[in-house]
Amino acid sequence: MEAPPRKIIHIDMDAFYASVEQRDDPSLRGKALAVGGGGPRGVVATASYEARKFGVRSAMPGARARRLCPDLLFVRPRFEVYRTVSAQVREIFARFTDIIQPLSLDEAYLDVTMNKPGLASATRIAEEIRRLIREETGLTASAGVSYNKLIAKLASDQNKPDGICVVRPEEGAAFIAKMPVRRIHGVGPVTAKRMQALGIETGADLRARELAFLQQHFGSAALFYYRASRGEDDRPVHERQERKSVSVEDTFFDDLLTEDVLMTEIDRIADNLWGRIEKSGAYGRTVVLKIKFADFRIITRSKSFAASVRSPDLLAETGRGLLRAQLPLRMGARLLGLGVHNLDHEEPEGEAGEQLSLSL
Repeated sequence: MEAPPRKIIHIDMDAFYASVEQRDDPSLRGKALAVGGGGPRGVVATASYEARKFGVRSAMPGARARRLCPDLLFVRPRFEVYRTVSAQVREIFARFTDIIQPLSLDEAYLDVTMNKPGLASATRIAEEIRRLIREETGLTASAGVSYNKLIAKLASDQNKPDGICVVRPEEGAAFIAKMPVRRIHGVGPVTAKRMQALGIETGADLRARELAFLQQHFGSAALFYYRASRGEDDRPVHERQERKSVSVEDTFFDDLLTEDVLMTEIDRIADNLWGRIEKSGAYGRTVVLKIKFADFRIITRSKSFAASVRSPDLLAETGRGLLRAQLPLRMGARLLGLGVHNLDHEEPEGEAGEQLSLSL
């Protein structure tokens, strides 16, 4: 017998960082707001819906955002607060299902085919989740409800903010047909341009192309595009995976160069990291330092121990030692990070010692 369709919900918090800031500071409500940096190299992390009316978007340079919206207010991100709220939201998800796949702090897939309350309607579950989020966090979320991940994610964006969109199995192909290909999750900006150059603007255009044609132009991704254009997607919702590492990193508005400032920051990061380690019980044997320079080059340095690091003093001392070995820095540090890997539940990656990697 054919298995019944899955019931998938995609929950997406509305302008998450900006909404948290407006919730916590009533003076920001109703105003064009950007979370991020408004300086020469600042970037918008999230924009409120008031700012989006002017064309301000996530990942936009702060200077450009100011040109689009001269009255735009910038606030610095408070990631610890956002993580706390995200954890509240995920706890709400867990009341309905354990099959949860977070994509970021503000969005996740839920498989509610078999759910804890035993509700037959995925739409009812999505509405209940949205209600609980509003009551318990003071924030709004939008939801897409469908029979697969691809359409559920597209649907969650249809009626934002604070909306819901339901796409049933018999409606999937028609729903995709009207969709611009650039909006289909899995079609990146470069691929969208290539498709447009081939006359493929919508899901209907994509569906009109033979698989052989798509393979010729898009290689191994062709089958996904072919099936997506027909509303087909059999990817499962992945449950929470076992933690591989714990880390904390901070990006600075001004590059750090002097030893005193660098050491002060790495001590602060180590202190925050230790709090997370104790909270999660995720002790590891390898301490990893990450430095991103002003030119965006990244280096990591690591030191491994025979047993897991169980002391905040040892963690901070190791972080300082790894950082001190890089002094003087060739240029200012834009970002510092510290983490622990090779957690207790994992097999060792190799013999104890220092390792080096470099990425651009």
